[in-house]
Order: sequence, then structure tokens, then C-alpha cells
Amino acid sequence: MPIEPAPRIGDWYRNSSGESFEIVAQDEEDETLELQYYDGTLEELDRETWESMRPQPIAPPEDWLGPLDLAREDSQDFEIWSETDDWLSELDRLDKSQG
Repeated sequence: MPIEPAPRIGDWYRNSSGESFEIVAQDEEDETLELQYYDGTLEELDRETWESMRPQPIAPPEDWLGPLDLAREDSQDFEIWSETDDWLSELDRLDKSQG
């Protein structure tokens, strides 16, 4: 049974205590999600915990470097990352071909 509401890798949410996090992995077989909070902390949740926390979808933060633990001056080389959709679609295509 899929997790509801259906979270997707790359989507951002806010929990009831106001913490922002991104879905970074999903294991459909175990029905678990891996979250990465804005401060970089990782957490794995099962389906029941996800449903009980009732996360609210939010837009990605403007300063998306928070969980990467980089100094702002180090982020100057990340202009290439603005083309995220291109490499994500390539990864999706690889996943589907191996599945």
C-alpha cells in the first residue's frame, strides 16, 4: 500500500513543529521514507509515522545549501546545479531501465 499523501523524492515539507525537510529516498518494499532536515539531519520514517505527522508541502527554501554544510563563498561553483531537472530525469531513466 503506498504512503499517503504520496511524497516524492525532492519534495519539501514542514512538520507540525515548523521544521523543514526534503524527501531524499523512498523504499517502497519496506514502505519507508528518508528525510533530510534543513540542518542536514537524516531521519527514516515508516508509513504510519509519516501519516501521523501530517506534513504540509512547502516550496524549497531559497537558500538550498543549508543541509549541504557549505560556506556561502563555496557555493559560487554551484551554478551548474541550476539544471537539476536534467540530471534528475537522467537518473529516473536509469532507475527505470534497471527495474
